[in-house]
Amino acid sequence: MNKYELAVVVSAKIEDDARTAVIEKVKRTIEKHGGQVTNVDEWGKKKLAYEIEKMTEGFYYFVQFDGEPTAPAEIEARMRIMDGVIRYLCVKNEA
Repeated sequence: MNKYELAVVVSAKIEDDARTAVIEKVKRTIEKHGGQVTNVDEWGKKKLAYEIEKMTEGFYYFVQFDGEPTAPAEIEARMRIMDGVIRYLCVKNEA
């Protein structure tokens, strides 16, 4: 199993409980594809580098997880269509 980090930017326009639900859905998606979430780091609301969908701010989350080499592609495919997520990036952590 490899170590990965998933960066997720969630829309600042949604409510707190909806934002929490989005992150829970991300964790369930990781677990559904054979991953195991080890840490979730919430950075809070930050200014975006450029405007996305007429938004200038978003909530940043970093999810560390262990998973098989095929997991990131499957997770990114699900993140692409997930409501509330405006940007995401999954990278492999080198040991």
